[in-house]
Amino acid sequence: MREGFLQYAEGVKPRLDAAFDLTLDRLLDASAPFGFTGEMAPLKSGKKMRGLLLCLVAETLGGELPAALPRAVAVELIHTASLIHDDFVDQHRFRRDHAALWSLDGARRAVLLGDVIFASAIRMMSELGREDGRIVSEAIAEVALGAYQEPLGVDALLGELKKGRVTKGVYRKLIHLKTAILFGAACELGAVAAKGGEEAARRWRQYGVKIGAAYQIADDLQEVELALQRGSVRADDLTALSPALLFFGGALLPHIVLGLSGGELEVSGEVRELFEDVASGMKKERERSLQDAVAEIAADLRDDHLGKVALRTPWELIDLFDAASRGACVP
Repeated sequence: MREGFLQYAEGVKPRLDAAFDLTLDRLLDASAPFGFTGEMAPLKSGKKMRGLLLCLVAETLGGELPAALPRAVAVELIHTASLIHDDFVDQHRFRRDHAALWSLDGARRAVLLGDVIFASAIRMMSELGREDGRIVSEAIAEVALGAYQEPLGVDALLGELKKGRVTKGVYRKLIHLKTAILFGAACELGAVAAKGGEEAARRWRQYGVKIGAAYQIADDLQEVELALQRGSVRADDLTALSPALLFFGGALLPHIVLGLSGGELEVSGEVRELFEDVASGMKKERERSLQDAVAEIAADLRDDHLGKVALRTPWELIDLFDAASRGACVP
């Protein structure tokens, strides 16, 4: 008996991995005569949480795994392409313990490959069905919009802060576009795979959106806790974290400006107390989002094993994220 999401994932992931690898191999082979020369490992070695969640939703609603798998592959292709782009934009040289694609194959080819993967996901889903095509195309557009709106540099953010253009509400918008939207699309596609109907698809989309929001909050919370442990945060890290700090601790604004101007913010005294308040607020908001997720789909759940797994999954995903960040082995 599969007891929870982890056990469910262990049973499904080998099939998802195989389908994803085959699709990606065919896609890269199609780039001949100037074929792909980069390292495959960072493209193929992900945990595939979004795709696995899609499969769980489909099976929970009475659908079949073969109908869910191609949709799960498309979601994971979108996630992969977004990481290729993010690594270059953020100048990250490593991904999943391997060299980032742009550092091996060059920025131009890496960015263009990301574009090819995005477009291929849209084509795959459009061939599968009109609704599938709509969901993935809208998800790609919103993910790209979220990346575009993220603070990109210390000087640019500092200027916007001094002009009062960065409001508290920016964070909620960013986490929706950056992370929540793809979780939502995955769950909506799971409902579509199960032929659950328009209203069910809407409810399960919100289930995914709420999980995704909690997932991003968990990610940002780790950065806040790391700053507390270290007693300081560098200006470039502070840039990425500023929307969260302003949302959960508006009183940090003058300290953020000071840290961005000076290259580093010391997390001690009053600043430390404010960071602790931010961490506490993030934990409460994360829990609220998880509870809202299960409230969305409670009426759709049957009193069976998969129904119970779907109820526990929001919290299990956060636990798995935390475990992975600590270096524990997860699927």
